[in-house]
Amino acid sequence: MFCYQCEQTSQGQGCQVVGVCGKDENTATLQDLLIHAVKGISQYAHLAQKLGAADPEIDAFTIEAIFATLTNVNFDADRLAELVYKAAKVRDQARALYAKAADKAGVLAVQLAGPAAWQPAANRDALLAQGREQLIPAAFLAEGKEIKNLQELVIYGLKGVAAYAFHAMALGSSAPASYATVHEILSALEEQHSVEELLGLALKVGELNYAVLEQLDRAHTETFGAPVPASVRLHPLAGKAILVSGHDLHDLYQLLLQTEGLGINIYTHGEMLPAHGYPKLKAFKHLAGNYGGAWIDQADDFDLFPGAVLMTSNCIQQPKKSYTERLFTAGLVEWPGVQHITGTDFAPVIAAALAAPGFDQDGPSESITTGFGHNAVLGVAGTVIDAVKAGALRRFFLIGGCDGARSGRSYYTELAAQVPQDCIILTLACGKYRFNKQDFGTLGGLPRLLDLGQCNDAYSALKIAQALAGAFDCGVNDLPLSLVLSWYEQKAVAILLTLLWMGVRNIRIGPTLPAFLSPAVLDLLHENYNLMPTTTAEADLAAMLG
Repeated sequence: MFCYQCEQTSQGQGCQVVGVCGKDENTATLQDLLIHAVKGISQYAHLAQKLGAADPEIDAFTIEAIFATLTNVNFDADRLAELVYKAAKVRDQARALYAKAADKAGVLAVQLAGPAAWQPAANRDALLAQGREQLIPAAFLAEGKEIKNLQELVIYGLKGVAAYAFHAMALGSSAPASYATVHEILSALEEQHSVEELLGLALKVGELNYAVLEQLDRAHTETFGAPVPASVRLHPLAGKAILVSGHDLHDLYQLLLQTEGLGINIYTHGEMLPAHGYPKLKAFKHLAGNYGGAWIDQADDFDLFPGAVLMTSNCIQQPKKSYTERLFTAGLVEWPGVQHITGTDFAPVIAAALAAPGFDQDGPSESITTGFGHNAVLGVAGTVIDAVKAGALRRFFLIGGCDGARSGRSYYTELAAQVPQDCIILTLACGKYRFNKQDFGTLGGLPRLLDLGQCNDAYSALKIAQALAGAFDCGVNDLPLSLVLSWYEQKAVAILLTLLWMGVRNIRIGPTLPAFLSPAVLDLLHENYNLMPTTTAEADLAAMLG
């Protein structure tokens, strides 16, 4: 195997024996093969789209298949093999769709090569042999391999887009224009491009991601209401319990419905914390609080939790035997040997929770606040703008992104602690767990730490920045705003590409720079956008304040 799509790859050189995330060679190989097969779907779907033909089933499968290859989602090689075989069938559907559209338009249909002509082998071992042909050789890390580096940047950005689109789809939100762009970009990767053209394609992914994030934001607020500031309990209450981790608010809502009146308390974990800000979710009295920390703490958090655990969406780690029997996966996330819930019937999860001991007493009554989405923040925009103009509010610091296990992430804790008292910290995603339980006090009646939500809520940060720029009649780069991002996987890549598409400069990213970007590509991004690595909290803070 060779995989360098996440931040934790060994020495930045890629995982070549087993993934740091826990995936084995077979899983990695089948994921690479699945991406190859999906490119074939998009080659024909893009041609069909240009003739005005589309198929929602083809679009939905494309999103699901891409999302299944994102870091910490699907570790089940058997299930991935099934997806590869299904991809070949969906590719044939796309080819038939294109042929029918071409016939209707009176044009000659063309037969495509590459992934569009690929045929899966008869069994899994043979599939694995085919997948090894798609392996990214370690030589591509060498200097001068910018074309392959940028192709991977585009793919990884699309994986992030697929994650956000999948969550919107789960809420019944459909965006045909977004699906068409996914097919267009994947199809374009099978053509020859210059470095400049591929960089443009990467920015197109950023533009696409903005549209998908907006779609997801709309789906969340229309379904659950606009988030409002909410105090969230940090310690459990006595009683039976279920812990929900991942990102999927739809699964959480279905579980809340099914457990109402059963005497089971529901707790959020990791990126599910912002769920407490949504009116329709917080209305459930048995949504009792948040338990534990970020996704990287799950082995200890799940081990100590005396109830059932439901993992939605991505961010699963190799489970400990101590809690495997009471751990359940849903949606696209799967781990061999862990019971998987197909659909949203959570009866097995509920039964496991009732069989487990639960908490025997109430914990302390400490809490934190979440729910500062763009509607909440912009609702007090006048106060914020007046504070900036009066000099009472000097600067905004957006400190957020993915958490991870690599050393160096204490930087974000140190940076947040050192931000001056006349500045406000905006945060989102699970990187906030590095500092979100600290007391930062208030400024002008507002908390100095504003939790905007999940990484899925990145649209809120973009919306707030755009609104402030409009209020001050300036560009985003002229605002008293500094962006310091932590990355781990491909959703963070998609958000970075969106910021670059918006023309945002001076972004700091850490704790390391992506290994899949060659020095020449990094130089290009630094030259065009002044994208830079984090250094030390003290030095970076001085530079940003200066």
